Amino acid sequence: MQKQCADDIQAGVNENDFYDGAWCAGRNDPYQWIEVDARRLTKFTGVITQGRNSLWSSNWVTSYRVLVSNDSHAWTAVRNESGDVIFEGNSEKEIPVLNMLPVPLVARYIRINPRSWFEEGSICMRLEILGCPLPDPNNYYHRRNEMTTTDNLDFKHHNYKEMRQLMKTVNKMCPNITRIYNIGKSNQGLKLYAVEISDNPGEHEVGEPEFRYIAGAHGNEVLGRELILLLMQFMCQEYLAGNPRIVHLIEDTRIHLLPSVNPDGYDKAYKAGSELGGWSLGRWTQDGIDINNNFPDLNSLLWESEDQKKSKRKVPNHHIPIPDWYLSENATVAVETRAIIAWMEKIPFVLGGNLQGGELVVAYPYDMVRSMWKTQDYTPTPDDHVFRWLAYSYASTHRLMTDARRRACHTEDFQKEDGTVNGASWHTVAGSINDFSYLHTNCFELSIYVGCDKYPHESELPEEWENNRESLIVFMEQVHRGIKGIVKDVHGKGIPNAVISVEGVNHDIRTGSDGDYWRLLNPGEYVVGVKAEGYTTATKTCEVGYDMGATQCDFTISKTNLARIKEIMKKFGKQPISLSIRRLRQRARQWRQQR
Repeated sequence: MQKQCADDIQAGVNENDFYDGAWCAGRNDPYQWIEVDARRLTKFTGVITQGRNSLWSSNWVTSYRVLVSNDSHAWTAVRNESGDVIFEGNSEKEIPVLNMLPVPLVARYIRINPRSWFEEGSICMRLEILGCPLPDPNNYYHRRNEMTTTDNLDFKHHNYKEMRQLMKTVNKMCPNITRIYNIGKSNQGLKLYAVEISDNPGEHEVGEPEFRYIAGAHGNEVLGRELILLLMQFMCQEYLAGNPRIVHLIEDTRIHLLPSVNPDGYDKAYKAGSELGGWSLGRWTQDGIDINNNFPDLNSLLWESEDQKKSKRKVPNHHIPIPDWYLSENATVAVETRAIIAWMEKIPFVLGGNLQGGELVVAYPYDMVRSMWKTQDYTPTPDDHVFRWLAYSYASTHRLMTDARRRACHTEDFQKEDGTVNGASWHTVAGSINDFSYLHTNCFELSIYVGCDKYPHESELPEEWENNRESLIVFMEQVHRGIKGIVKDVHGKGIPNAVISVEGVNHDIRTGSDGDYWRLLNPGEYVVGVKAEGYTTATKTCEVGYDMGATQCDFTISKTNLARIKEIMKKFGKQPISLSIRRLRQRARQWRQQR
């Protein structure tokens, strides 16, 4: 089996950085090279190249030599009977080109030496090196970094049919805690399947929070998809084995796992395979839409309202309605996006993770800068401290995100920021799923970039699972931080759509259809208020501790006098209530006596 020992260099976000999106030589001459250290003896078998990923420039290598070495000083070129082999490179910047070596070569180091390049561009390339690491028990680096797993899971890339079959297998193994359903269809008619894991699948339990993981919005970022499929297998097995941590999580949480938001895009990437897929193949939907940034821009509506305080059109700080233009049939909205929005509105999610690839970092909202003149600027939500904790809870338990010894995926080293980043300070995006989720629903959502390689080789999946397994579980457990409760009337009936506010935090949430709510908060003491149309307001102090488990903070509120009067008038058809003749006569006598 072949295994990548150098991930493909994928696109960065800074178009003005000449070295972003590819390796680029300092000069354009045939003496430039890029060297890869495999850290151990490796049987090299092939090279895959692409040009620089760029919207504005055209840079690629059209031919190159390959050299190998054991000490990085003495080099041997790949040869045939005619001399040094000159491998044919790319003819454009995106389509990957695979060249297999005439015979496999064993070495530690490998160099690529460009010999010619696009005449109107520069020497730039993305590449993958194919090979198999050889066993070396004396190699310290190998012993320290080699990762094996003891979990008996299906470590492979699953196409659409295989994904569906795996879900059925999990459901058959754990029928009492799992349910398969779909939230809609893709552009090509593929169902968007999800698996629910709960002790009462199929129903919302009052007082129990709902959590979601989604993946594959970019169809070629497949690691997140496989991690979710592995997670559902793992949770089923551990529940059956009686793992108290997993049993407790399933009994107290309703978990939804949606592994493939963009199955049409995945199908394209899957057919090309992990080595030849490229950066963009399968990224978008069938109709060319980037799902991650296809949601309504509610940030602008909120900020314009806040900036224009005298404006008659006030925008709430939560549950902002979707603009009419976005709901029209002519709007450029993917059917997959509309399905996700309907799903988000139907289920009272509290916390969610959007698994992506190509980086090792957790990004939290806002994803859009507030200033229209900037492309990067730290833009916090009113819940910035909570989001930073949520991001850190995943990053700090990941095997590599906060490891100072690991190499950076691209030019930015996020481990210096504890493996987390504010989305807008990284690069601004309007209409992100994270910002929309925060401003339109109660759900706090973060983007979790689970690996440098968007489409790792199948042989690397066990290690990637070990890298992310604990983080995936810890992040789900965070749904139980903060406060929770039920808002009831004096008769004990839950009040839906009541507004829950926290003093000092300019972002409210609302109760669900049964009057229950969950409010993510860091440890501390909070003044919490509740208001609902037709009811009196109420406040109380609620304390959030450091131990896992949300603090119960219930409210009982009564109807206002005006609401009672309106109810009475509605009951009697808005007519004055007829008093008995006896009472009318009594009042008349009292009036005459007073005269």
